[in-house]
Amino acid sequence: MDIQTILIVILIGIAAGMLSGLVGVGGGLIIVPALVYFLGMSQHSAQGTSLGLILLPVGIFAVLNYYKQGHIDIKIVWLLAIGFVAGSFWGSRISLSLSQETVKKFFAILMILVAVKMLFFDKKKETSATARIGLQKNS
Repeated sequence: MDIQTILIVILIGIAAGMLSGLVGVGGGLIIVPALVYFLGMSQHSAQGTSLGLILLPVGIFAVLNYYKQGHIDIKIVWLLAIGFVAGSFWGSRISLSLSQETVKKFFAILMILVAVKMLFFDKKKETSATARIGLQKNS
């Protein structure tokens, strides 16, 4: 790997890390497109590389900061983790069975839909996620 590629990868990591700490995004939203467009990786390779990153405890310091401020709901984390394990297994199997072009289009459409929802249809009322699904303790 040449020095220019190393610097690009480090800059992608810095940008993804900063955005992860700032607004909770990183892997899929920042790293995958950056690896595809700046390094010319295939969609499958970029997704696999991004997933390899999240397996490591790279976000531990951001998690600790949010936890110290009371912004991590552990019950929701565990429930998400259960679904994430099954979903990531089957999602990766499906993704690898599709063409690069199909996966890239699906990824782009998903990002557009999420952006439109957040920009135009986001509700301003905040409630505890555990209260919404009935996991909150009665005080």
